[in-house]
Amino acid sequence: MTRPVLYIGNKNYSSWSMRPWLALKWAGIAFDEKIIPLGGEGYGQSQIKEVREVSPSGRVPALHIGDAVIHESLAICEWAAEQSPSLWPADALTRAEARAAASEMHAGFAAIREAMSCNIRRRLDREQDWSANTRADLAQLFALWQRSLEKYGGPFLFGQRSIADAMFAPVCTRLRTYKVTTPAFAQAYCNAVFADDAFREWERAGEAEPWIIEQSEALYR
Repeated sequence: MTRPVLYIGNKNYSSWSMRPWLALKWAGIAFDEKIIPLGGEGYGQSQIKEVREVSPSGRVPALHIGDAVIHESLAICEWAAEQSPSLWPADALTRAEARAAASEMHAGFAAIREAMSCNIRRRLDREQDWSANTRADLAQLFALWQRSLEKYGGPFLFGQRSIADAMFAPVCTRLRTYKVTTPAFAQAYCNAVFADDAFREWERAGEAEPWIIEQSEALYR
């Protein structure tokens, strides 16, 4: 098989790039990565020229395998799981629950994403006064995590690492960046994510990047 190439955005900012990158790493799939720095002309409108050249959606990540292009995060994760089924729980019902959690993150929590843009290397010194929608999202997030962690015993949402954890890993970084008041069980879960070797590799690279997206850095100065 042709060695896959994963096109991603800046590791400090691109939460959607982090998700399939972690899944591929956890699956043990060898791949090349190519970073396309985000920001500048066309940013936020899916019109960055270099991204449009490799992704039909105008967004990253995009996984190239030969002449096939998988241009969506969860779809890339699902492809990885077909190569390495351990990315989902072995039990069918548990697997369905994990897929539901991953899909909820994929489609939901818009208020958290809007209020807390991904910025791995940044640390605020105080928590913001969140909107009602953001507070509702946080309550929903913590309820989802608590159900899964209590049912499956942790340290990851469904016992062992899964795509669900890859989907929620960037949320853990947001809670840390924006100094969100976090229940003990949620902090323990985030700590398990932060201790993962693949996550730490991504984190170190993001912290070392030279690129800056001014729109993200301008928030909450």
